[in-house]
Amino acid sequence: MTTVFDSTKTVKTELGKQNYIASDEIATIVYLAQKLGKPLLAEGPAGVGKTELAKAIAAATGRELIRLQCYEGLDESKALYEWEYSKQLLYTQLLRDKLNDTLGKAESLSEAADKLAKEEDVFFSTRFLLQRPLLKAILSETPTVLLIDEIDRADAEFEAFLLEILSDFQVSVPELGTLAAKHRPFVVLTSNNTRELSEALKRRCLYLFVDYPTLQEELAVVHLKVPNLNPKLAQQAVEFVQRLRKADMRKSPSISETLDWANALVALNATNLDKDVLEDTLSVLLKHEADLQKAKRQLMSPPQNPKQRPPADDFGRFSGN
Repeated sequence: MTTVFDSTKTVKTELGKQNYIASDEIATIVYLAQKLGKPLLAEGPAGVGKTELAKAIAAATGRELIRLQCYEGLDESKALYEWEYSKQLLYTQLLRDKLNDTLGKAESLSEAADKLAKEEDVFFSTRFLLQRPLLKAILSETPTVLLIDEIDRADAEFEAFLLEILSDFQVSVPELGTLAAKHRPFVVLTSNNTRELSEALKRRCLYLFVDYPTLQEELAVVHLKVPNLNPKLAQQAVEFVQRLRKADMRKSPSISETLDWANALVALNATNLDKDVLEDTLSVLLKHEADLQKAKRQLMSPPQNPKQRPPADDFGRFSGN
Protein backbone atom coordinates (compact mmCIF):
# COMPACT_ATOMS: atom_id res chain seq x y z
CA MET A 1 0.00 0.00 0.00
CA THR A 2 1.40 3.39 -0.98
CA THR A 3 1.44 6.38 1.34
CA VAL A 4 0.70 9.94 0.29
CA PHE A 5 2.44 12.92 1.87
CA ASP A 6 -0.44 15.17 2.98
CA SER A 7 1.74 17.94 4.45
CA THR A 8 5.35 19.02 4.84
CA LYS A 9 5.18 17.85 8.44
CA THR A 10 4.20 14.38 7.24
CA VAL A 11 7.17 14.40 4.86
CA LYS A 12 9.60 15.14 7.72
CA THR A 13 8.00 12.54 9.96
CA GLU A 14 7.88 9.75 7.36
CA LEU A 15 11.39 10.41 6.06
CA GLY A 16 12.59 10.48 9.65
CA LYS A 17 11.22 6.97 10.09
CA GLN A 18 13.58 5.98 7.27
CA ASN A 19 16.52 7.54 9.14
CA TYR A 20 16.62 10.50 6.76
CA ILE A 21 16.73 13.88 8.48
CA ALA A 22 14.97 16.33 6.16
CA SER A 23 15.30 20.08 6.51
CA ASP A 24 12.23 22.32 6.17
CA GLU A 25 13.29 23.16 2.61
CA ILE A 26 13.69 19.52 1.60
CA ALA A 27 10.35 18.58 3.16
CA THR A 28 8.62 21.44 1.34
CA ILE A 29 10.06 20.62 -2.09
CA VAL A 30 9.30 16.90 -1.71
CA TYR A 31 5.72 17.69 -0.72
CA LEU A 32 5.27 20.10 -3.65
CA ALA A 33 6.81 17.64 -6.12
CA GLN A 34 4.20 15.08 -5.12
CA LYS A 35 1.35 17.60 -4.99
CA LEU A 36 2.13 19.20 -8.35
CA GLY A 37 3.20 15.98 -10.05
CA LYS A 38 6.53 17.46 -11.12
CA PRO A 39 9.98 15.84 -11.15
CA LEU A 40 12.37 16.87 -8.39
CA LEU A 41 15.89 17.88 -9.43
CA ALA A 42 18.32 17.59 -6.50
CA GLU A 43 21.68 19.18 -7.22
CA GLY A 44 24.75 19.51 -5.03
CA PRO A 45 28.16 18.06 -4.15
CA ALA A 46 28.67 14.31 -4.32
CA GLY A 47 27.81 12.43 -1.16
CA VAL A 48 25.41 14.87 0.49
CA GLY A 49 22.43 12.49 0.46
CA LYS A 50 20.66 13.17 -2.83
CA THR A 51 20.35 9.51 -3.81
CA GLU A 52 19.45 8.61 -0.23
CA LEU A 53 16.59 11.09 -0.43
CA ALA A 54 15.05 9.17 -3.33
CA LYS A 55 15.50 5.89 -1.48
CA ALA A 56 13.89 7.36 1.63
CA ILE A 57 10.94 8.70 -0.39
CA ALA A 58 10.39 5.26 -1.93
CA ALA A 59 10.55 3.51 1.44
CA ALA A 60 8.35 6.12 3.16
CA THR A 61 5.64 5.93 0.48
CA GLY A 62 5.80 2.17 0.01
CA ARG A 63 6.69 2.51 -3.67
CA GLU A 64 9.14 0.44 -5.66
CA LEU A 65 12.38 2.32 -6.37
CA ILE A 66 13.43 2.09 -10.03
CA ARG A 67 16.92 3.47 -10.60
CA LEU A 68 18.53 4.63 -13.82
CA GLN A 69 22.25 5.21 -13.26
CA CYS A 70 23.48 7.70 -15.84
CA TYR A 71 26.88 7.61 -17.50
CA GLU A 72 28.61 8.99 -20.58
CA GLY A 73 27.30 7.27 -23.68
CA LEU A 74 23.97 6.22 -22.15
CA ASP A 75 21.39 5.95 -24.94
CA GLU A 76 17.68 5.27 -25.36
CA SER A 77 18.06 1.52 -25.72
CA LYS A 78 19.81 1.21 -22.37
CA ALA A 79 17.37 3.55 -20.63
CA LEU A 80 14.06 2.75 -22.33
CA TYR A 81 13.76 -0.67 -23.99
CA GLU A 82 15.31 -3.24 -26.26
CA TRP A 83 13.80 -6.04 -28.32
CA GLU A 84 14.84 -9.52 -27.17
CA TYR A 85 15.86 -10.79 -30.60
CA SER A 86 17.19 -14.09 -29.27
CA LYS A 87 13.82 -14.81 -27.67
CA GLN A 88 12.02 -13.85 -30.88
CA LEU A 89 14.28 -16.22 -32.80
CA LEU A 90 13.60 -19.01 -30.33
CA TYR A 91 9.85 -18.54 -30.71
CA THR A 92 10.22 -18.51 -34.48
CA GLN A 93 12.05 -21.85 -34.38
CA LEU A 94 9.52 -23.39 -32.01
CA LEU A 95 6.63 -22.20 -34.15
CA ARG A 96 8.26 -23.14 -37.45
CA ASP A 97 5.77 -25.88 -38.28
CA LYS A 98 2.83 -23.61 -37.55
CA LEU A 99 4.33 -20.87 -39.74
CA ASN A 100 4.93 -23.34 -42.54
CA ASP A 101 1.30 -24.42 -42.37
CA THR A 102 0.12 -20.82 -42.49
CA LEU A 103 2.41 -19.71 -45.31
CA GLY A 104 2.10 -22.95 -47.23
CA LYS A 105 -1.52 -22.20 -48.02
CA ALA A 106 -0.54 -19.01 -49.84
CA GLU A 107 -0.70 -19.12 -53.60
CA SER A 108 1.90 -16.39 -54.20
CA LEU A 109 4.80 -14.65 -52.48
CA SER A 110 2.65 -11.55 -52.12
CA GLU A 111 -0.09 -13.48 -50.36
CA ALA A 112 2.48 -15.18 -48.12
CA ALA A 113 3.92 -11.80 -47.18
CA ASP A 114 0.43 -10.54 -46.36
CA LYS A 115 -0.25 -13.57 -44.17
CA LEU A 116 3.10 -13.12 -42.42
CA ALA A 117 2.36 -9.44 -41.81
CA LYS A 118 -0.84 -10.41 -40.01
CA GLU A 119 1.23 -12.44 -37.56
CA GLU A 120 3.66 -9.63 -36.70
CA ASP A 121 1.78 -8.86 -33.52
CA VAL A 122 2.84 -12.27 -32.24
CA PHE A 123 6.53 -11.45 -32.55
CA PHE A 124 6.39 -7.72 -31.80
CA SER A 125 4.53 -7.63 -28.52
CA THR A 126 5.37 -6.75 -24.95
CA ARG A 127 6.42 -10.37 -24.31
CA PHE A 128 9.58 -9.66 -26.33
CA LEU A 129 10.11 -6.13 -24.99
CA LEU A 130 13.00 -5.94 -22.55
CA GLN A 131 12.02 -3.09 -20.26
CA ARG A 132 14.78 -0.75 -19.11
CA PRO A 133 14.23 1.58 -16.10
CA LEU A 134 12.28 4.35 -17.89
CA LEU A 135 9.79 2.03 -19.56
CA LYS A 136 9.53 -0.12 -16.44
CA ALA A 137 8.48 2.95 -14.43
CA ILE A 138 5.94 3.95 -17.08
CA LEU A 139 4.35 0.50 -17.41
CA SER A 140 4.40 -0.41 -13.74
CA GLU A 141 1.06 -1.63 -12.42
CA THR A 142 1.73 0.21 -9.12
CA PRO A 143 3.09 3.71 -8.35
CA THR A 144 6.88 3.93 -8.34
CA VAL A 145 9.73 6.27 -7.51
CA LEU A 146 11.95 6.76 -10.57
CA LEU A 147 15.49 7.79 -9.65
CA ILE A 148 17.51 9.21 -12.55
CA ASP A 149 20.87 9.31 -10.81
CA GLU A 150 23.71 11.65 -11.80
CA ILE A 151 22.00 13.03 -14.90
CA ASP A 152 24.96 15.39 -15.36
CA ARG A 153 27.11 12.38 -16.33
CA ALA A 154 24.91 11.64 -19.36
CA ASP A 155 25.30 13.43 -22.68
CA ALA A 156 23.26 16.50 -23.56
CA GLU A 157 21.54 14.43 -26.28
CA PHE A 158 20.20 11.99 -23.70
CA GLU A 159 19.09 14.88 -21.51
CA ALA A 160 17.09 16.22 -24.47
CA PHE A 161 15.53 12.77 -24.98
CA LEU A 162 14.30 12.85 -21.38
CA LEU A 163 12.26 16.01 -21.93
CA GLU A 164 9.31 14.23 -23.59
CA ILE A 165 9.35 11.49 -20.95
CA LEU A 166 9.27 14.00 -18.10
CA SER A 167 6.55 16.10 -19.76
CA ASP A 168 4.08 13.45 -20.85
CA PHE A 169 5.24 10.23 -19.17
CA GLN A 170 4.67 8.32 -22.35
CA VAL A 171 6.88 6.77 -25.01
CA SER A 172 6.38 5.78 -28.61
CA VAL A 173 7.38 2.27 -29.66
CA PRO A 174 7.08 2.07 -33.47
CA GLU A 175 5.88 -1.54 -33.45
CA LEU A 176 3.40 -1.04 -30.59
CA GLY A 177 2.35 2.61 -30.70
CA THR A 178 2.26 5.02 -27.76
CA LEU A 179 2.62 3.57 -24.27
CA ALA A 180 1.36 5.92 -21.55
CA ALA A 181 2.08 5.71 -17.83
CA LYS A 182 -0.50 3.78 -15.84
CA HIS A 183 0.65 5.61 -12.71
CA ARG A 184 2.65 8.82 -12.85
CA PRO A 185 5.96 8.01 -11.12
CA PHE A 186 7.52 10.24 -8.48
CA VAL A 187 10.67 11.28 -10.35
CA VAL A 188 13.88 12.31 -8.62
CA LEU A 189 16.85 13.46 -10.71
CA THR A 190 20.21 14.00 -9.07
CA SER A 191 23.16 16.00 -10.30
CA ASN A 192 26.65 16.51 -8.87
CA ASN A 193 26.85 19.71 -10.90
CA THR A 194 29.75 18.50 -13.05
CA ARG A 195 28.16 20.25 -16.04
CA GLU A 196 25.39 22.78 -16.52
CA LEU A 197 22.02 21.21 -17.19
CA SER A 198 19.72 22.68 -19.82
CA GLU A 199 17.14 25.30 -18.94
CA ALA A 200 14.51 23.13 -20.66
CA LEU A 201 15.16 20.31 -18.19
CA LYS A 202 15.20 22.62 -15.19
CA ARG A 203 11.88 24.19 -16.24
CA ARG A 204 10.21 20.81 -15.99
CA CYS A 205 11.46 20.19 -12.47
CA LEU A 206 11.25 21.58 -8.98
CA TYR A 207 14.80 22.52 -8.02
CA LEU A 208 16.49 21.62 -4.75
CA PHE A 209 20.10 22.42 -3.90
CA VAL A 210 21.45 20.01 -1.30
CA ASP A 211 24.63 21.34 0.31
CA TYR A 212 26.93 19.95 2.97
CA PRO A 213 25.15 19.99 6.32
CA THR A 214 25.89 22.37 9.16
CA LEU A 215 27.78 21.04 12.17
CA GLN A 216 24.61 20.42 14.14
CA GLU A 217 22.85 18.77 11.18
CA GLU A 218 25.78 16.45 10.50
CA LEU A 219 26.14 15.64 14.19
CA ALA A 220 22.47 14.63 14.26
CA VAL A 221 23.06 12.31 11.29
CA VAL A 222 26.07 10.72 13.01
CA HIS A 223 24.10 10.18 16.24
CA LEU A 224 21.30 8.59 14.21
CA LYS A 225 23.41 6.37 11.95
CA VAL A 226 26.27 5.50 14.34
CA PRO A 227 24.65 5.43 17.79
CA ASN A 228 27.55 3.47 19.33
CA LEU A 229 30.00 6.33 18.83
CA ASN A 230 30.84 8.18 22.03
CA PRO A 231 29.01 11.57 21.97
CA LYS A 232 32.20 13.51 22.80
CA LEU A 233 34.13 11.71 20.07
CA ALA A 234 31.25 12.26 17.64
CA GLN A 235 31.42 16.00 18.34
CA GLN A 236 35.19 16.03 17.77
CA ALA A 237 34.88 14.00 14.57
CA VAL A 238 32.21 16.19 13.02
CA GLU A 239 34.08 19.38 13.97
CA PHE A 240 37.16 17.95 12.29
CA VAL A 241 35.26 17.06 9.10
CA GLN A 242 33.75 20.54 9.01
CA ARG A 243 37.29 22.01 9.20
CA LEU A 244 38.42 19.80 6.35
CA ARG A 245 35.59 21.06 4.14
CA LYS A 246 36.70 24.65 4.67
CA ALA A 247 40.19 23.80 3.43
CA ASP A 248 41.22 23.85 -0.20
CA MET A 249 40.94 20.13 -0.83
CA ARG A 250 40.62 18.42 -4.18
CA LYS A 251 37.70 16.40 -2.82
CA SER A 252 36.00 17.32 0.45
CA PRO A 253 34.73 14.43 2.56
CA SER A 254 31.07 13.58 1.99
CA ILE A 255 28.48 12.70 4.61
CA SER A 256 28.86 9.03 3.70
CA GLU A 257 32.60 9.29 4.35
CA THR A 258 31.91 10.97 7.69
CA LEU A 259 29.74 7.98 8.58
CA ASP A 260 32.41 5.54 7.37
CA TRP A 261 34.92 7.33 9.58
CA ALA A 262 32.56 7.28 12.55
CA ASN A 263 32.09 3.53 12.11
CA ALA A 264 35.85 3.09 11.81
CA LEU A 265 36.37 4.94 15.10
CA VAL A 266 33.85 2.61 16.76
CA ALA A 267 35.56 -0.45 15.26
CA LEU A 268 38.94 0.74 16.60
CA ASN A 269 37.47 1.46 20.05
CA ALA A 270 38.85 5.00 19.77
CA THR A 271 38.17 7.30 22.71
CA ASN A 272 39.87 10.46 21.50
CA LEU A 273 41.06 12.02 18.25
CA ASP A 274 44.76 11.97 19.07
CA LYS A 275 47.59 12.19 16.58
CA ASP A 276 47.92 8.43 16.05
CA VAL A 277 44.20 7.91 15.42
CA LEU A 278 44.10 10.76 12.93
CA GLU A 279 47.18 9.54 11.05
CA ASP A 280 45.87 5.98 10.87
CA THR A 281 42.32 6.79 9.77
CA LEU A 282 42.64 9.94 7.69
CA SER A 283 42.44 7.94 4.45
CA VAL A 284 38.86 6.99 5.33
CA LEU A 285 37.95 10.66 4.86
CA LEU A 286 40.33 11.78 2.11
CA LYS A 287 40.75 9.75 -1.07
CA HIS A 288 43.47 11.69 -2.88
CA GLU A 289 47.16 11.51 -2.00
CA ALA A 290 47.62 15.27 -2.33
CA ASP A 291 44.78 15.89 0.13
CA LEU A 292 46.22 13.36 2.57
CA GLN A 293 49.68 14.90 2.47
CA LYS A 294 48.31 18.41 2.82
CA ALA A 295 46.16 17.43 5.78
CA LYS A 296 49.02 15.60 7.50
CA ARG A 297 51.39 18.53 7.03
CA GLN A 298 48.99 21.01 8.52
CA LEU A 299 47.72 18.65 11.21
CA MET A 300 50.99 17.18 12.39
CA SER A 301 53.39 20.05 11.72
CA PRO A 302 51.49 23.33 12.08
CA PRO A 303 53.42 26.64 12.00
CA GLN A 304 54.91 27.37 15.40
CA ASN A 305 55.18 31.13 14.96
CA PRO A 306 51.77 32.67 15.88
CA LYS A 307 52.22 35.16 13.03
CA GLN A 308 52.42 32.22 10.59
CA ARG A 309 49.31 30.42 11.75
CA PRO A 310 46.92 29.23 9.04
CA PRO A 311 44.02 31.51 8.22
CA ALA A 312 40.80 31.14 10.20
CA ASP A 313 39.07 29.19 7.43
CA ASP A 314 41.76 26.50 7.43
CA PHE A 315 41.64 23.56 9.82
CA GLY A 316 45.08 24.01 11.42
CA ARG A 317 46.02 21.58 14.15
CA PHE A 318 43.32 19.47 15.77
CA SER A 319 44.26 18.40 19.28
CA GLY A 320 41.09 16.46 20.05
CA ASN A 321 40.64 18.22 23.39
